[in-house]
Amino acid sequence: MKRILPIGKEAVLAAVLVGVSVCMAALSPRFLSIQNLLEMTRHFVEIGLMALPMTLIIITAGIDLSVGSIMGLCAVILGWCWERCGLGIWFAVCAACTSGCLAGLANGVLVAFGRIPPLIVTLATMAIYRGLALGISQGRPVFSYPESFYVLGQGYIGPVPVQLLVFAACALGVGMVLAYTRFGRAIYAMGASEETARLSGTPVKTAKLLLYGFSGLMAGIAAVVYVSRVSTAKADAGLGYELDVISAVVLGGTSVSGGEGSVLGTVLGLLTISALRNGLTLAGSPAEVQAVIIGSLLVFAVGLDSLLRRRTS
Repeated sequence: MKRILPIGKEAVLAAVLVGVSVCMAALSPRFLSIQNLLEMTRHFVEIGLMALPMTLIIITAGIDLSVGSIMGLCAVILGWCWERCGLGIWFAVCAACTSGCLAGLANGVLVAFGRIPPLIVTLATMAIYRGLALGISQGRPVFSYPESFYVLGQGYIGPVPVQLLVFAACALGVGMVLAYTRFGRAIYAMGASEETARLSGTPVKTAKLLLYGFSGLMAGIAAVVYVSRVSTAKADAGLGYELDVISAVVLGGTSVSGGEGSVLGTVLGLLTISALRNGLTLAGSPAEVQAVIIGSLLVFAVGLDSLLRRRTS
């Protein structure tokens, strides 16, 4: 059982990031411009916020496929509360985040207490939450928010985007909890052997409930940042984000078998995927080509992890 990635693996991840950046810079001279790099951070923050709890869940050998749908549902609830209910924008933000947390807790109840495999639970709720988002919004987006709300997704503190600072603070907090607290050690223990963790006194069911609730909360925060960034609340927010979220976590060295991973690795994986997407977009590659490349990276990362585990066992 390991609490952090070995330094060798971190070095490999960093080298891959540098290699991808060099390749993307060769494809487009605009890639390494300060303006482009800052703009790139605007687009990976929502995925990064959801990747943080996904790291913890995958370390326990679980999965959450519903994060994108929860994000869409929370975005719709934010817009609905602001436009239809007449709530202040920050009350609407709180309602959206609370809804995300409740959706995540519902997943956690089914996984922890219903003992239904997380793949089945979150695959089902992925469809349910997206359907709820479409039903509430009736396919109609909500525009026009107060200027103070746009600071979160469009503002700067000096040259740094505000949402990047939000992500950095969240990543630091989650990384510290995972690496240096008893709860973090329990997460690794659950991934290594859930039965052993239970026999050693770890409250496995409570821990799973908290993890899925936290995942829903972070999806809600991601929805708030997204709506602030694009100035629109719509039901298709977060559509397809699950692929990038899981890819960032697995590419960052978190094992799908559980028991191994770190937030630092996830951040490196996230930066690699973001650089790849941004560079290919600047080079004019269509979205479907980007999806094929990201999916291939995910298969390669999982296959490599399985191969290395077989050789060391």
